[in-house]
Amino acid sequence: MKPFERLHVYPPRYGPEWGSGGVFGLKYHRGVLYYTLAFEAEAHFIRDDVDHVYRFEQVGPAPHSGGDTYSAVDAVDEYIYFGGWVHAPAVYKGKNPDGSATIDFKNKYSHVHEYDVNEDRVRLLWKESIHRDKEWAGEISNILYDPVNDQLLLSRLDGHANLGVYSMDRRSGSIKKLSDVPSLKSTLIHDLACFEMSRAGIFPAVYGLQFLDLVNKKLEMVKVPDETFSTFSLDGGPVEMPTIGTMASAYLRVFTFLRGGLLTYDVVERTWTFIRLFDFLSGYGPFRTVALNLGGGVLVAFNAFTHGVWHLSSIPKEMVRRLNFIVGPSVLLYITPPTARILLALGARITSFERIGDTLVLGTSTVANLGGLDATPIDSGYRELLAVSLSRLLSSPPPSLEFLVPADFILDKHFGGIPLLGYRDPRLIIRTSKDMKLEIYEYGVFLEPLEAYKDVVSLRKGRNIIELSGYQGIVSFRLSEPDPKAIIRIRLQ
Repeated sequence: MKPFERLHVYPPRYGPEWGSGGVFGLKYHRGVLYYTLAFEAEAHFIRDDVDHVYRFEQVGPAPHSGGDTYSAVDAVDEYIYFGGWVHAPAVYKGKNPDGSATIDFKNKYSHVHEYDVNEDRVRLLWKESIHRDKEWAGEISNILYDPVNDQLLLSRLDGHANLGVYSMDRRSGSIKKLSDVPSLKSTLIHDLACFEMSRAGIFPAVYGLQFLDLVNKKLEMVKVPDETFSTFSLDGGPVEMPTIGTMASAYLRVFTFLRGGLLTYDVVERTWTFIRLFDFLSGYGPFRTVALNLGGGVLVAFNAFTHGVWHLSSIPKEMVRRLNFIVGPSVLLYITPPTARILLALGARITSFERIGDTLVLGTSTVANLGGLDATPIDSGYRELLAVSLSRLLSSPPPSLEFLVPADFILDKHFGGIPLLGYRDPRLIIRTSKDMKLEIYEYGVFLEPLEAYKDVVSLRKGRNIIELSGYQGIVSFRLSEPDPKAIIRIRLQ
């Protein structure tokens, strides 16, 4: 029996946390398919007709919750290394009179484990907790193998203490801090390990990259020349809240996927490019997912509903609305510069994916990771492992889909970044409350700082249909003036 033939839907089950987790860390290595189911805190190792489930009992006593919510995993020789965080034991503090609820973080641990494929055995390498009620040690959000020094490189951004970049001896589990700059993700490029530089907080903005030379072990910080990204943005517009999503490398460039699009860095020419993608000034973005090198290109997901809030806390009400607003479906995007092509449209979240031969296995969830007052004793989402034909994905026309863009979010700012490749009848439908102009920018996944082609279209009060079939590549837009009452729909067929 193939590993993906055992896959099924995981309904809500016990796992105290905020909303829903997902299926994270999908990794197929030497005949074993690994993933962690959050928030139940179950690490699955599927081989033939056997599903070995590890419930993090080596970290602490039951009941457990959590596991991993960033897909921290890598494989070396006969070992799969997986990390993240786990409550051991989990403490659900119950509901308040207003319906809000919280959990206790005193037993929350960051962790790194080793799974021996040959011996079918799990070993705890390292764990750490700061044992505070409302704060936690930096989670392990990425594991990157250093093939020069035979060690693991760990990223830590999500948390309140011990953030930055660390190295780990994969035999003893001892760790050493390499950088104080918080980082969520990393990737190898040439003989360098690259980590993004993010400012810690609820919405950590990317402001540069840090490179670790694996040979001489020197660390170099490279900051973006303009933190609005406008001076190297292909459509000339800035980006708001460039929150880190995931990373990859190809073409001797670093690909950093963030809210609003793709930030690339050419390590040879030392130049930056920002390519706007699916920017709706909302919570839509490449969050809590992965980027996979495939066929020489990069496969990545942009998610519709990764973070949400039910009970208001310290987050401004307007920001809560942006997080909770559903613009459109989650999409799987395949990037082969200068083209970007939508391959698949799914529901709320694509949490991880992995290739097994001609099959792409995807982890999905129906509910976002919610806010600090939205705790439940169960994971509140339906998580699923979905298997699709990779060859069919790559050869079929793109899926029909639609985006509803909130006009009061975008106002007169740049928005969109919609890949048109493969669509015969793409349209922008705008119902305005007054006459105005619409700027249309046409560009591609250009790895050089090339300026986009700009077109200007007149809009009349009422319903306007803009045919986009005459444009190629990627298109973004900007209204000449704010119209909060406008209704904007992007329809791709």
